[in-house]
Formats: sequence, C-alpha cells, structure tokens
Amino acid sequence: MTEIASTGQLRAGFARWVLVLVPGMSLLGFLSAMASNSGPANPWFAALIKPGLYPPPIVFPIVWTGLYVLMGVALAIIISARGSVGRGVAIAAFAAHLVANLVWSPLFFGAHRITAALVDVVVMDVTLVIAMVLYARVRPLAAVLLVPYLAWVLFATVLMVQVLQLNPDADGQTAAVPVVHIKL
Repeated sequence: MTEIASTGQLRAGFARWVLVLVPGMSLLGFLSAMASNSGPANPWFAALIKPGLYPPPIVFPIVWTGLYVLMGVALAIIISARGSVGRGVAIAAFAAHLVANLVWSPLFFGAHRITAALVDVVVMDVTLVIAMVLYARVRPLAAVLLVPYLAWVLFATVLMVQVLQLNPDADGQTAAVPVVHIKL
C-alpha cells in the first residue's frame, strides 16, 4: 500500500475541517465584535466623523460573514494538506494574523484607540500577505480564497487613516461626544 489515505478519506477530512473552521471563524469574529460593542450602536463610534468612503453600516456584517467563510475554507485547505512542506508555518502565520484581526474591534470600538487600531490593521495587512504567500506555497487555491479578504483589509486601512485624520481628538476619548477645544 503506497497511499496513506484514499481520496474519499481526504475529502471527508477536509469537509470536517470546513464544518469546524467556518463556524469557528464566524463565532470568533462575532464574539470580538460583541465584546467591544462594535458598530453604529456604539455612542463613541456614532459621534465620529465618517470618511466619504465609509459604506452603509449594513455592509459590514454581510462582508465579514463572507470573509470569515472564505478564511475558514482556506484554513481548512491548509490544515488538510498533511505532509505538505510549510504547512505548519502557514498555519502559524495565519494564527498570528487572526489574533491581530480579533484585537482590532476591542481596540477601536472598546478602547477608542484609533491610532492603536490603525497600527493593528497595518499588522493585519502585513501578516495576511505573509500568510497568503505561505498558503500559496502549500495550496495556491487557499491563497486565492484570501484575495477578497486582503482587498477588504486594505480598504479598512484606508478608512482607518481617514477616520484618524477626521477625528484626531477622539483617539482614546472615553466620552460619547467629541471634545470641543476652546481657545481663550
């Protein structure tokens, strides 16, 4: 016998990973968002001046749901690639990226740290590109599945820069309304 597992067994293993990782990714994203009171209902966020590029609020849960599905499927492809050179490093790189992803909402919506959230999203950009390069070496399809996510994270980076430029006094602010500075 020269095969470790049959094609059917490999497909079943991949399917099991998809069934675990897609809901798992979605749940992690949901918990991060809920733990930090993210979205338009957050009084601090509602008071911020939004850039012209800012999409309608309904776009965010729709897009993030789709992106978490793609992330889960891509990770399932990599995890299922047993014996592939670079598999472990690719998984570790994506795990580092995922940590940065999950920290963003608490930084921005919870702690109101716009600058720290901007630094975090840049870390997300870099770690995602690294993970994608490593994914491509293991299974190119997994990297391709992350292209829409990369586009969204880069768009989020542009939004973060603009939010900081439009709201410099809101960075780290705990009040729900912007601080007004009066010069005497």
